[in-house]
Amino acid sequence: MDHETSTGHVTRKTVLRAALAAGMAAPAVLMGVPALARTLTGGEEAPALTPTCDDGDDPTPAQMEGPYFKPNSPLRSSLLEGNTPGVRLTVSGYVFGLACRPISGVLLDFWQADTNGAYDNTGFRFRGHQFTGADGSFKLTTIVPGLYPGRTRHIHVKAQAPGRPVLTTQLYFPGEPRNNTDSLFDPRLLMTVRDAGGAREAAFDFVLNVPQDPGPTPTPTPTQTTQPPGGSWAVGTAYRAGDAVTYGGAAYVCLQAHTAQPGWQPPNVPALWRAV
Repeated sequence: MDHETSTGHVTRKTVLRAALAAGMAAPAVLMGVPALARTLTGGEEAPALTPTCDDGDDPTPAQMEGPYFKPNSPLRSSLLEGNTPGVRLTVSGYVFGLACRPISGVLLDFWQADTNGAYDNTGFRFRGHQFTGADGSFKLTTIVPGLYPGRTRHIHVKAQAPGRPVLTTQLYFPGEPRNNTDSLFDPRLLMTVRDAGGAREAAFDFVLNVPQDPGPTPTPTPTQTTQPPGGSWAVGTAYRAGDAVTYGGAAYVCLQAHTAQPGWQPPNVPALWRAV
């Protein structure tokens, strides 16, 4: 999950994610803005934060491998084959190290059940691995996995940075009734999921136990200024979630608090601004 901290500080990981989404160079992001607003479904309580790589927080939690892992999965970012039944799902995000910097070349091996809750134990249906790009990003195209006795809906993944130990964990879906009864369920591993025209889109960022230079440093606190609704977007202004601005003749609403920096105009950073 990407949020401000309880003290109002913006996490460095969310700063970096916003700049990566806008195509900016990594060093420039350490100025202080957050990224994609990760929201919960209606009526759901906010879970404990997924590690935000903020001043020494722990890496993404590990979970058991389970009985269905198979090595030597094919290299592919799409697990769809022909007219694969099921609700289409795209999972995307970034992989960060302990200093909130993206890691390229991370091996991500995914496996999951089909829409009926069955695993392919003879072949490699709904199994595949990929590597993160130069910006630490990944994207998986698959379907929403089905349910089977004793478990809530989930996706398995192994993540390994070059020359580092393997993280084995599972990703979960918000709003699932079985989240309350599955003994393995961990709310820190919830993806952000939204409907997308009959399909679903999910996001999750991994934090691996990979030392990086420079290490974590204190995050900046936005200067508290007031931006009246309807004003023009301006560099240096501390915007709050819900603030309305205009830019280039179009209207936008702020998705999460941040201090505006050059290059972060509303059309350039959809993680921070939504057109209205």
